[in-house]
Amino acid sequence: MPKLSIAEVVAREAKAKSRKDEWRTIYEDCYEFALPQRNLYNGYYEGKTPGKGKMQRVFDSTAMSSTKRFANRLQSGLFPPNRKWVRIEPGSAVPEQDKERAQQILDAYVDIMFDQLRNTSFDLAMGEFLLDLCVGTAVMMVMPGDEVTSIRFQAIPQYLVAIEEGANGTIDNVYRTLRVRAESISREFPDVQITPDLEDVIQRRPTEDLELFDAVIFDQETGRYHYHVIWPDKNQELVYREMLSSPFIVARFSKTAGEIYGRGPLVDAIADIKTLNKTLELVLKNASLSISGVYLAADDGVLNPQNIKIQPGAIIPVARNGGPQGASLLPLPKAGDFNTSQIVIQDLRVNIKKILMDDTLPPDTMSARSATEIAQRQRELATNLGSAFGRLMTEIMNPLVSRIMFVLDRQGLIDMPLKVNGVQVKISPVSPLAEAPKMEEVNQLIQFMQIANSMGPMGQTIINVPESLAFIAEKMSIDQRVLNTPEEQQMMMQQMQQAMMQEQQPMPTDEPVAEALQ
Repeated sequence: MPKLSIAEVVAREAKAKSRKDEWRTIYEDCYEFALPQRNLYNGYYEGKTPGKGKMQRVFDSTAMSSTKRFANRLQSGLFPPNRKWVRIEPGSAVPEQDKERAQQILDAYVDIMFDQLRNTSFDLAMGEFLLDLCVGTAVMMVMPGDEVTSIRFQAIPQYLVAIEEGANGTIDNVYRTLRVRAESISREFPDVQITPDLEDVIQRRPTEDLELFDAVIFDQETGRYHYHVIWPDKNQELVYREMLSSPFIVARFSKTAGEIYGRGPLVDAIADIKTLNKTLELVLKNASLSISGVYLAADDGVLNPQNIKIQPGAIIPVARNGGPQGASLLPLPKAGDFNTSQIVIQDLRVNIKKILMDDTLPPDTMSARSATEIAQRQRELATNLGSAFGRLMTEIMNPLVSRIMFVLDRQGLIDMPLKVNGVQVKISPVSPLAEAPKMEEVNQLIQFMQIANSMGPMGQTIINVPESLAFIAEKMSIDQRVLNTPEEQQMMMQQMQQAMMQEQQPMPTDEPVAEALQ
């Protein structure tokens, strides 16, 4: 595919944005009621005061708290801080005789990767990324850093991004709206082309924000990516480069056939969330009326319904309050059933928590949790995620690790001659959520071994202990460097057998001494 012109890139970006407009209403509701702090759909990006009015219609915090808990559970299950969550192994393309040496090198590369991640904002960016994933679509940018921070991670609000699918449902093309201060554009894009118009803005208005968009377009013929930075106001291309790897990580929680954008648990729960908010709003208004009261005041004049306002502390003039004369001031009878509303509210909160998977096992705050309970929580979360778990592996972990290794290789921190594509080098997640099904197999094997040992020597003969331990080590993703090789195991077994034979031999005795003692 030849290099696209400015007009072609602009046209493709506009088309991608128009397809995203179909999702604007439902995404806006999800962000408004569950993630108001990340809501850019109500015009705040276009000039409204940040933070102002973002919670005007929010009367209940159930959706916000459950969404944050769900994102935190995903992060602790997939990308837990302060521990390794992935293992890189040689693929089928690597010869069998070279796999052991290749594994040693890859283990060292993984150590380097996690050492670098600890000095970056990865955990922070991943937390924001997973919050957007609760809505349906999340975007992260992974870029080379500097001497202090080797890799830069930035969670991009999905409001700013439009996407296009390629073959097999993969995200090939990404378009991002961005603002860059004129004086810092050279730092943001070292290879920027300073046009006369751009030079004029830098000199005259250095603090002015430039409205730009960048595009990453995949070339099906060469397997490379074309990267463009366009200044639409001036119809100018400021940056163009070819790349072997896309800097954007785009993930969808789940996806319906024929759709591009994802559907997260918040999309399923938005009806209950909006109903809960409206119900609680009415309850609060009714409670306010019940506390302050509304009164009827006798008036000899004619009642004008247009002047009546039902609000706390209001006094409504009437001709009389019952009887010939009636009371001078009479409270208005109370309306509304608080008991019924509380039942409705409770049911809605339960449904919301269930959809957001915030109702599993006892609450975290009840008491100290055992290792068994923690493992059970992870297995339950993995089960509830269902098919979404596979999509998370395909659209987050695999491209993320591949991109990180690519950046480290380009910076000279590692030397990766092979591609992380599942054939040359494959990715094996070792996070708690990925290991939960494996631990079930380990528990089954341990239970079987216990049963076999309880049956005496005959039951013990059925167990191949070395192979069983190797199976457990594999399922628990134990680093092979801490295990003895088969040759070392054989040597140690021979030494143990020799030691046992020596212990079983009778001790030599001095016969003359024995006779004298007799």
